[in-house]
Amino acid sequence: MGIHTGTGEARHPDRPARGAAPARRALLGAAATAGAIGAVGALPATAAPLPAKAVTARGAGRPGAGALPVPAVIGHRGASGYRPEHTIGAYQLALDLGADIVEQDIVPTRDGHLVCRHENDISGTTDVADHPRFAGRRTTRSIDGTRVTGWFTEDFTLAELRTLRAKERIPANRPHNTLHDGRWPVPTLEEVLRWADRAGRERGAPVWLHIETKHPTYFRGIGLALEERLARLLRRHGRHRRDSPAFVQSFEPTSVQRLSRLVDTPGVVLLSAAGTRPWDFVTAGDPRTTDDLVRPAELRRIASYARGIGPTLDLVIPKDAGGRLTEPTTLVADAHRAGLVVHPYTLRNENPFLPAEYRVGTEPDGYGDVFGAYRRYFATGIDGIFTDHPDTALLARADFLDR
Repeated sequence: MGIHTGTGEARHPDRPARGAAPARRALLGAAATAGAIGAVGALPATAAPLPAKAVTARGAGRPGAGALPVPAVIGHRGASGYRPEHTIGAYQLALDLGADIVEQDIVPTRDGHLVCRHENDISGTTDVADHPRFAGRRTTRSIDGTRVTGWFTEDFTLAELRTLRAKERIPANRPHNTLHDGRWPVPTLEEVLRWADRAGRERGAPVWLHIETKHPTYFRGIGLALEERLARLLRRHGRHRRDSPAFVQSFEPTSVQRLSRLVDTPGVVLLSAAGTRPWDFVTAGDPRTTDDLVRPAELRRIASYARGIGPTLDLVIPKDAGGRLTEPTTLVADAHRAGLVVHPYTLRNENPFLPAEYRVGTEPDGYGDVFGAYRRYFATGIDGIFTDHPDTALLARADFLDR
């Protein structure tokens, strides 16, 4: 998941900080062992189990999304604060740390396989630049109105892509994650679904997934439509029902609508920054922007084909010119009145990604007062939150609900 700007999606919306990255300020305590993921090095401490009274759910006892904890903790691209994003290692660690849901972004290969990458441009998340045989694949494309130069999954067969290895996307902010560069390949969605099925059997509880279609209009235009491929995999793994332990999501509302006609898996419409337009709206000449989509009438329209919305956190609590939080909007209450759950994105521990009043120091990899930020966002009544650090979110949830 990323933050859209203008009419397209920024290639690296998280804006990693520049400069040298000194040692990280310890926040969460001692390490745990790697266990099933087979990783080398220290892990963050697993969050303590919550007391039974601490976790609530709207419609508790019902099947499907209604039985999830509120607020649910969603491992953003896995536990990407600790492992290179969208790897089996990141997904497994998110699960081991206690995340309620684990997120995947999907893009296609040239031969039509769905793989898990935040973007189809894999320049910053794999070692493709180190492979001379692929030097000629570097090219420039227009993706959702933005010109991007790099290597793209749609130019590789799955076999070729599997010769690459994943690496940390923002090493200036997460130098410790570079320890794991090269450890994992790019996973297919099929592999992730098999992993989730297996892990669910081992745990005796389903593993929830949050699966996002990336640039669906672009890919449909080049003959690599995502929705039908995704629907086939969901049906194959029994995640196509209304009460399945999965969400399907997209920044393009028409992609969520198309999926709703193919499967009954709950859909989530992702909402980017105020004033921006979904790319499918741009190509269709639809003048509506995010500002329109967050209005009560549009939320009710979304509820006719989706289960929830995934707004940027700034749509929940805007920031002032200095980057400090202001007052919450009515979005959460309006969405709830429309029958929608609200899963905003993305809270991270590192200073550069926090509201200004919660930053501590200036180190690009230093942790700020993220617990204070969680309190502010949880107090709005959100149903879940995307986070790169699931263990921190779980501790913050326990503090908030047991206060």
